[in-house]
Amino acid sequence: MTVYQVRVWDPLVRLFHWSLVAAFAIAYFTGEEESLVHIYAGYFIIGLLVFRLVWGFVGTRHARFSDLLYSPARTSQYLKSLFSATPEHFIGHNPAAGWMVMLLLIFLVITSYTGLKVYGAEGHGPLAAGTGRVTLVASAHANDDDDDDDKHEAAGDNGHEREAGEEFWEELHEVFANLTVLLVFIHVAGVVVSSRLHRENLVRAMITGKKNAP
Repeated sequence: MTVYQVRVWDPLVRLFHWSLVAAFAIAYFTGEEESLVHIYAGYFIIGLLVFRLVWGFVGTRHARFSDLLYSPARTSQYLKSLFSATPEHFIGHNPAAGWMVMLLLIFLVITSYTGLKVYGAEGHGPLAAGTGRVTLVASAHANDDDDDDDKHEAAGDNGHEREAGEEFWEELHEVFANLTVLLVFIHVAGVVVSSRLHRENLVRAMITGKKNAP
């Protein structure tokens, strides 16, 4: 059987993929510090997600959402084939991988939104309430003393409600960030298993954009 090199992933998909890997790692490991690095990484991730949403409709064939989404029955059929002597092979994402990509994007969107809500509860960012202007990044955000002073100035029920709201969104943000990490580990495990079953290097394919096809 003759095997050919087929161009599958376009340059923008590959750039998006590895940029997202780097940005999410930076955001995750700087989350406890509430640093400007974490904030900038979060905004960068949001920009990447906006691009991927658009590219999922107007991009190249294997970048489109229509190429990722399979019916539950078709996905089940593919998973069953993995236990056979001849597992099904797909040039683009297989059904399981396609759904994993969609889950990752959804969880990243939720994580980003809850992060903006946390920042907004502190009076910063595009979701900040009760301000006449939008400040995407607060230069003094890393100053804990200033933050403490601001919190002490909040009086009565409004101050308590704001702190409760901030705590709620912080916990939700952390939960979805950790769930996204769990999905990442499952995704990596799927890449390893699929690479072995189909005898192809999927990591290299996401670098070069090419896959082997009969």
